[in-house]
Amino acid sequence: MMTGNSVADVKRLFDAGAHFAQVKSRRHPSMKPFLVGAKGRQEIIDLAKTGEQLEAAAAVMAALAKEGKTVLFVGGKVEVAEFVKAAAESVGAPYVATRWLGGTISNWSEIKKRVGRLAELEEKAATGALAKQHTKLELVKIEREKKRLEERLDGITTLTKRPDALLVVDTKREKHAVKEANDAGIPVIAIMSSDCDLSEAAYPIVANDASRETVKLILAELTEAFQRGQAA
Repeated sequence: MMTGNSVADVKRLFDAGAHFAQVKSRRHPSMKPFLVGAKGRQEIIDLAKTGEQLEAAAAVMAALAKEGKTVLFVGGKVEVAEFVKAAAESVGAPYVATRWLGGTISNWSEIKKRVGRLAELEEKAATGALAKQHTKLELVKIEREKKRLEERLDGITTLTKRPDALLVVDTKREKHAVKEANDAGIPVIAIMSSDCDLSEAAYPIVANDASRETVKLILAELTEAFQRGQAA
């Protein structure tokens, strides 16, 4: 667990490669205060500030959990998707670790209908009701529909309402999710590199969002905080 801006905390982030930002040409203007120089063409992130941001985000995660709020984990980048899914599952939270399904927040009533439809099909399949009520051709079509819904809704089938907050890995990559959250006034906690717009996250954590080790470390800190909140 991180304990604030100590040398040990900065070293843990450094060892995970959290300090590597994007090349200067890709830097978003809002990120300049969080950079301390460059190594070759690659800019370097101020990990002392990252540590402070991580501590603040962890406090928010703990508070959300204590209040029984729902945090939706979002991160579909191939290199980090498995960590996003595992982190969410470790605290029983919903997640999107593939492509964001447009309308998940902005058109929640429609998404909720699809979640309900999938639950209905799964229940009927489990009880054998589908086989009794439909022909073989109809069953083939229904199975296709079920598979399509499972793929699209994977991770959000437990959502019963719009989320209270989003935890996002790479706001630039997940711009559609971030826009829907911001438009709805839902706070975004985000692991974001220097090519992202700082204003898009209420609780930014500026770090190397393409590094598996960095994302894994930060998600572990945030889920640990969430678990503390759940237990409080």
